[in-house]
Amino acid sequence: MRLAGKVALITGAGAGIGKVTALRLAKEGAKVVATDINVDNVNQTAAEIQQSGGDAIAFRHDVSHEDNWKQVVEESIAKYGQIDILFNNAGIYFIKPLAETTVEEWNRMMSINVTSVFLGMKHVMPHMAVNKCGSVINASSIAGIKGAAGHIAYGASKGAVRTMTKDAAVEYAQANVRVNSIHPAYINTAMGTYAVDTAKVPEEQLAKIMAPLGRFGTVEEVANLVVFLASDESSFSTGAEFILDGGATAK
Repeated sequence: MRLAGKVALITGAGAGIGKVTALRLAKEGAKVVATDINVDNVNQTAAEIQQSGGDAIAFRHDVSHEDNWKQVVEESIAKYGQIDILFNNAGIYFIKPLAETTVEEWNRMMSINVTSVFLGMKHVMPHMAVNKCGSVINASSIAGIKGAAGHIAYGASKGAVRTMTKDAAVEYAQANVRVNSIHPAYINTAMGTYAVDTAKVPEEQLAKIMAPLGRFGTVEEVANLVVFLASDESSFSTGAEFILDGGATAK
């Protein structure tokens, strides 16, 4: 029970990394606020936590809208009294050549992948600062560290998250609120499947091209890292980048 007594807010908790992480945080003792644009999926996540003996609530949440963030944060604090952990996980992904990417696609990517992280930190971190305790984990990507063809919008969004994380970490360090970013390569999720389909090569072949370890990561491996960063075990880590890429960025 490494997170006993803590309250965790996870965006994009209806499926994939967000869902598995929400279940794992609850197993470690956290009370969970699960949010997602897909209300049926996120309600199912909360129901599974409750059925396992945990404490969870769910919200339909458009992470690109500030009023929606205000509502989620206010109702979460009304329910639990605090927010100790924020996992800014919600995001979208597409692969498209630079010259074919539309302004509408660019703006949507930025609103969901970047503005949402800004809004989450803006509305949660001041509450953490009052309590002089908190951990924010922002989902970036190795696309925010190294370049790749077809990733102009996604890479820009994840690079922004990478730098925003450091800015917020420095600003809130004196309040003992920590902010770190995680940088996965391809993980066995719907996004990973999309990457395989777009590349038109088998997953095993793509994984060997991408990572020296020769495989995609698992959602459980991402959840393990989030638990570490959410817990007091990582109490001296802030403004840092935690990479889960099977060695891809080491090449």
